[in-house]
Amino acid sequence: MTPRTKEQNEEIRLRRLAQIRKAAADVFLNKGPLLEIRDVAAQAELGYGTVYHYYSNKGDLLHDLLWDALERAGEWLEVPLNAPSQVSPNAQREAPPKVSRASVSGEAPAGGPFGLAAAADIGNSAAADSRRASLETAAGAELGPVAAAGVRLLQLWAEDHALFLLHKLAGEGFAALPEARSAPLSAAFRREVLAPLAALLESGLAADEAAASRANSAELPYRLQHAEMLLAALVGCASLSLRRGKLHEEARDIARFLKL
Repeated sequence: MTPRTKEQNEEIRLRRLAQIRKAAADVFLNKGPLLEIRDVAAQAELGYGTVYHYYSNKGDLLHDLLWDALERAGEWLEVPLNAPSQVSPNAQREAPPKVSRASVSGEAPAGGPFGLAAAADIGNSAAADSRRASLETAAGAELGPVAAAGVRLLQLWAEDHALFLLHKLAGEGFAALPEARSAPLSAAFRREVLAPLAALLESGLAADEAAASRANSAELPYRLQHAEMLLAALVGCASLSLRRGKLHEEARDIARFLKL
């Protein structure tokens, strides 16, 4: 048998990390901080020793899981909601670089420089783009900009439990992590998610960094508080539907219930 190349080994490592983190997000939804490494191994259908090889404690696993989720947390706010056809095929390359744990805390991600997003997207970028376009089209139909964004976020939570976990724990100030780890996460979440959402709520249109920077700084605390309250309401309403496995189909009902 031909030995695997360095690139093949790295691809396998990234895929295994993605598998472990996805399983951890699923387990955390049910067990919360009581999650144990053996629970993750069972959910991922891997041996305990295999998971332990990558993560010797649940604190490191949760930390990496949340940072990886943050790297894709702003996708639901990046694309104009009423004009998906106007999105450039190179939009991802043209957009400003996303936040990374290394840029905030100086740490190198355990999943390598590409993190979970890269591992999950290897060989699946076309499918991911197609799925995102479907969400945008469905969410935007007959809904206002804020409601459409809310529906799209709920539908993403239904597919990506790590994203839901990120928003849920952000509302709790990432109290499950020690302060040295929670503070950088909170600051990055505020910049990457809350500020663009606050601008969206302010204008009723898709937000971008330029819109946020033009806003009156004196109004920022109130606008950010409004964004936090909206996300908290979405998390609360989504929890029951998510546990029943019906969040994707009930997303529009939740948006209407909240009168977004």
